[in-house]
Amino acid sequence: MRKLSECDVRIFSNVEAILSDLDDTLTLNGKLPAVAYAALEALSDSGIKTVVITGRPAGWCDLIARQWPVDGVVGENGAFYFRYDQGVRKMIRRFLRSDDERRRDRAKLTEWFEAVQKSHPAIRLAADQDFRISDIAIDVREDVAPLSDDEVSEIMAELAAFGATVKLSSIHINAWIGAFDKLSMSKLYLADELGIPENALRERVLYIGDSPNDEPMFRELTLTVAVKNIEDYIFRLKHMPAFITEAPGGLGFAEMAQTLRKRGT
Repeated sequence: MRKLSECDVRIFSNVEAILSDLDDTLTLNGKLPAVAYAALEALSDSGIKTVVITGRPAGWCDLIARQWPVDGVVGENGAFYFRYDQGVRKMIRRFLRSDDERRRDRAKLTEWFEAVQKSHPAIRLAADQDFRISDIAIDVREDVAPLSDDEVSEIMAELAAFGATVKLSSIHINAWIGAFDKLSMSKLYLADELGIPENALRERVLYIGDSPNDEPMFRELTLTVAVKNIEDYIFRLKHMPAFITEAPGGLGFAEMAQTLRKRGT
């Protein structure tokens, strides 16, 4: 990884859209800093589309799509996207799995979690679980004392053995049924809603994230940035982002936005 502050900003000349993780990328210590929100507004005012790409639940994503200065949200690690059309005052929602499939998936995931909890009795579902549609989230450090790396690895392996797709964020272990991820749904969103085809992603789209569940984006895209706190997860990554900010979390996001705005100077 190279420092973002040392890059040639001309490489961002064709960027039309920014895909951004939420927790510990836009936020800092669990809060959304004013500078990060101001950066989102500035990007919107400049005509750059920003899409939040997150493992957070559908309930949160509905609010973000409605009230934040963003173009849309990909949620629950790629299970769906939401975009609020201000012109017709309508939420546009696209899911990869049907209502019936999601109901069956949730029943299986609940059963698998209860089985894993027998060998790890202290683990708990995340506080936002009630607002989820497609996955389960196990809290590893948001509202609980941080789980050890060994225990996190064991839990992920046990869920995967049942047949779940399992990813680790900076705060949760997320598990779901299906082959989707942040990347696959982001491609659908970009093509359907912004008219950016897959063969144009490497020049026209920038991704910024902070943790192992962002790795598919780091692998696929060329213009990738990580906020400084990704250094905590380097040992879990096979595919690295191209650049790293000097500041963590939402401060790093604001740093990225400021760097991007310099491309026209």
